[in-house]
Amino acid sequence: MPTRPTWAEVSLSALTHNFRLIRDFVAPHATVCAVVKCDAYGHGAAQCARALEGAGAEWLGVTSTDEGVQLREAGIAGRILLMSGIWRGEAEAVVEHNLTPAVWSVEHINELNAAAEKAAKKRFPVHVEVDTGMSRQGIPLRRLAILLEAARKAKSICLEGLHSHLASAEVVDAQDVEEQLINYQRALEQLAAAEIRPACLHLANSAAMIARKTSWHGLGQTGPAATALVRPGISLYGYYLPFVTAAGEHSEAQALPVKPALAWKTRIIDLRDVEPGQGVGYNRAFVATAPARIATLAVGYGDGLGRSLSNRGRVLVRGEFASIVGNISMDVTTVDVTNISGAQIGDEAVLIGGQGARKITASDLAEAMQTIAYEVLCNISKRVPRRYVAS
Repeated sequence: MPTRPTWAEVSLSALTHNFRLIRDFVAPHATVCAVVKCDAYGHGAAQCARALEGAGAEWLGVTSTDEGVQLREAGIAGRILLMSGIWRGEAEAVVEHNLTPAVWSVEHINELNAAAEKAAKKRFPVHVEVDTGMSRQGIPLRRLAILLEAARKAKSICLEGLHSHLASAEVVDAQDVEEQLINYQRALEQLAAAEIRPACLHLANSAAMIARKTSWHGLGQTGPAATALVRPGISLYGYYLPFVTAAGEHSEAQALPVKPALAWKTRIIDLRDVEPGQGVGYNRAFVATAPARIATLAVGYGDGLGRSLSNRGRVLVRGEFASIVGNISMDVTTVDVTNISGAQIGDEAVLIGGQGARKITASDLAEAMQTIAYEVLCNISKRVPRRYVAS
């Protein structure tokens, strides 16, 4: 069991609260595909997936085949969507573990069909990803007919779903999103012309659920058996990107009241008094201008604390903010506790979470780092043990 005094606490009750909040928000128009890719955004995929499945999640979304196989090995029985498709040589594992891959090439279709035939699987389900304008992955509209023809010839494959991804869902009036929605409808028309009516339709991520209800509300009405899926990711873990207008102004779009599921904590492992003119840490990036009390924390960029927070970030100690001073090292970080009465070795320091009346969120760190909360959470390294708590 790890003994280094740095850890992350993951609240499974907050996670399941968020799932149920989202599920009730989209019901009865859509079903939730709970996204647990990238180790559940740093929260621990197996534990989070079990909690979500226990709370009623019928679908889980991951990036890749290896992530899907890991969930099966962890005992997950429900549907698992491989949102970034498959790589060469993975088709047999996908079929063996009953994973549902995104496909966007004839190569995908042919490999999966061969694997399904070998395993004597009939009508193995896949979801076609269409590129509606993000230009990242997915079959372009102009080539969709070629893919559909390959699927028609692949007797062991079933085109169960059609999906895409919106590039600017948090921009409430983004014209490119409107164009993407039109392109998605054009893709549906091509499928209908080929007499293909997919059972699952999905576009919406966390932001689109709020700002673009047309991306999920009513999608299931396009066919008698169609089900709309929504794919919340970051909102499951308690965050949203800020909603803005195309002009960069704050939007009044109201995010769901989700709760952050992760707190990140460490402890003071050293205290020392620093005289004026004395430098702290690598390159003397901080030089005291007055007598200071400096605490060393058992956390650094090797644990995922961004080095860009050097001389910019802050933590909580005894319910008060303590500024990060000097350059963050790989294993330790120094903070100024001069004005925090009674600070001592062993005190808990909070990097993300609450302490007393104050709190620091992943969004706060992201703002200071000029990035997004997704990156802050995903960057918390594997050497930081996750402890799962009920509250």
